[in-house]
Amino acid sequence: MRLSRYFLPILKETPKEAEIVSHRLMLRAGMIRQQSAGIYSWLPLGKRVLNKIERIVEEEQARAGAIQLLMPTLQPADLWRESGRYDAYGKEMLRITDRQDRDMLYGPTNEEMITDIFRSYVRSYKDLPLNLYHIQWKFRDEVRPRFGVMRGREFLMKDAYSFDLDQEKAVESYNRMFVSYLRTYKRMGLTAIPMKAETGPIGGDLSHEFIVLAETGESEVYCHKDFLEKETPGLDVDFNGDLTPIVEDWTSLYAATEDVVDRADFEASVPEEKRIVARGIEVGQTFYFGTKYSEPMGAKVATSDGKEVPVHMGSYGIGVSRLLGAIIEASHDDNGIIWPVEVAPFHVGLVNLKPGDALTDPVCEDLYAKLEAAGIEVLYDDTDNRAGAKFATMDLIGLPFQVVAGPRGLKDGLLEVKERKTGEKEMLTVEATLAKLQAALTL
Repeated sequence: MRLSRYFLPILKETPKEAEIVSHRLMLRAGMIRQQSAGIYSWLPLGKRVLNKIERIVEEEQARAGAIQLLMPTLQPADLWRESGRYDAYGKEMLRITDRQDRDMLYGPTNEEMITDIFRSYVRSYKDLPLNLYHIQWKFRDEVRPRFGVMRGREFLMKDAYSFDLDQEKAVESYNRMFVSYLRTYKRMGLTAIPMKAETGPIGGDLSHEFIVLAETGESEVYCHKDFLEKETPGLDVDFNGDLTPIVEDWTSLYAATEDVVDRADFEASVPEEKRIVARGIEVGQTFYFGTKYSEPMGAKVATSDGKEVPVHMGSYGIGVSRLLGAIIEASHDDNGIIWPVEVAPFHVGLVNLKPGDALTDPVCEDLYAKLEAAGIEVLYDDTDNRAGAKFATMDLIGLPFQVVAGPRGLKDGLLEVKERKTGEKEMLTVEATLAKLQAALTL
């Protein structure tokens, strides 16, 4: 993509409403624009990252056996009345009346709707286990939306729902999603700690929040220090096997959110030198809630002996749009964002210091074409901006590599290659630059 043809509205000054790093940098880097409190337009650079995160989530859900569908944003209130949650959910739910005076709502979650879909088509235990998911916009009317996409009112979420014959099988499905989440966050460059959590309005008695430690986190968390050095299972996990040992390994260390922590128990369970009391950002949550929805809504299947029983369910959410903020909170410096390769909007920022020059133009055009042909996404700064502004923009938007082409270096056939994460710079030939980037950016 040529920057001269791209829409990248960089802000020099930080807007006053931005309280935390991710909000400041997303606004300054031209990734989002606030339309009203807690509601944002996603500008081209932000949308590219959102798409990358969605792709990773979809790939890991598919590997874990989940099947994608798409449910609407608006839901009939009658479904929520069946489950008993319509009046209980609270003011966070946006309630709407259509022109026929039917009660509707802008979905904050989809347990009722997915249960309705399930009960309409599935009748036999032979069709289980089943895990259905979608990635869809949600709305929760927060009392005080803040921190940009971290605590917005409208947000993009992946929510999956498992259906099983009994509790034992349902816990197997829960474990499958648990491990899938560890893999998902690892691919995004995040250390996400699974913590015992309150189930809240979703319900049930088994739940974990996946927390990224950050000073700007909305809740206090308590965990064992060894989590920070713990290795996530590799990408070769067999989801058809028994995942219980992996889950037990991860849940053997103490980790809990402030809603469920027992301070005395924490201090008794964890040596003082291993205790971490910090703030955390929730990037996902898993729930097992048994027959909470299937029983009142009549979602039953016939067993092998012909008896009809309500299915056991779980739900599993990942805050897709929130993850952008979490990644930035975890990976930035004073100059801007530092994107992990798999979610970066572009892989390389190619900077032509003298557009129109007989030496820099052909080299940049040739390298640009070769990188794109190799599947490496390039943002080519071919504008007439000052060199300092070009460098500041590249640092701000945080692409993994920067390649600078100037007349002085090219007299000796050399380009400057900078790795954004480390700040290290090298002077390389065009051929060596291409080889280095291909080796580093092969996903």
